[in-house]
Amino acid sequence: MNKLKKLKKIRLHREGTHILIISCLLLIAVNVAAYYAFENHLVLYLVATVSLICYLGMVNFFRCPIRLFGKDTERIVVAPADGRIVVAEEVEEHEYFHDRRIMISIFMGITNVHANWYPVDGVVKKVEHQNGNFHKAFLPKASTENERSTVVIETPEGTEVMARQIAGAVARRIVTYASEGEECYIDEHMGFIKFGSRVDVYLPLGSEICVKMGQKTVGNQTVIAKLR
Repeated sequence: MNKLKKLKKIRLHREGTHILIISCLLLIAVNVAAYYAFENHLVLYLVATVSLICYLGMVNFFRCPIRLFGKDTERIVVAPADGRIVVAEEVEEHEYFHDRRIMISIFMGITNVHANWYPVDGVVKKVEHQNGNFHKAFLPKASTENERSTVVIETPEGTEVMARQIAGAVARRIVTYASEGEECYIDEHMGFIKFGSRVDVYLPLGSEICVKMGQKTVGNQTVIAKLR
C-alpha cells in the first residue's frame, strides 16, 4: 500500500516529453533494423535489453515526484534539489552581492531527480542567464565559470537569497521558470537541469547551516539552513 501511494505521487516532468518520445521512436527503429539485419536471436535479445535499459534510465531521470514541504516556511531554506552537499562554507560572492556569503552547494548525480524547487518563499528580484564552460559540476570553479542561471529572491522579511543553477560536464540545458517581479513559494518548481549538474544557494552571514558535507538532500524536503 505504501509503495502504491509513492507511485501515485510520482509523474514525469514535462521537460522530458519530447526527449522520451523521440528516444522511444529511435530505439524502436534500431530494434526493427536489428531484426532484419541479424538472424542470431542472442544479438536481438541483447539489442532489445540494452534499448530497454537505456529507455528506463531516461524515464528515471525525468521522474518528477510531487512533494509538499508541509511545515512552517518562515526563515526556512529548503534544498532546491536532490543530491549531496559538496560545499557548505563562507565564500566571496562577486557577481551580485559583492561581499561574503554562506554558500551551500548540492551536486546532482545522473540518478537524482533533476527538477529544482525554490529554496525560500518571496519575490523574484533578478533572473539572469550566463554562458560559460562545462567543467565537472562538483569542481569549485564550476560556480563561477560554467554556464549558469541566477535567481535572486527577497523573502517576506527582506532577506535576499540567491539560487544558482549550474550546468555540468554532461548537462548542457538549464531551464529556469522564474520571472522577475513574480511571487515564488517553497513547493513550486524553479526550473530543471538536464543530465547531471549542481545548484548553489547563497545566504547572508549569520544564517544557521543545518546540513553537513556529504549529506544527501531531498529537494523541497531537507532544511539546509535557517535565516536570522
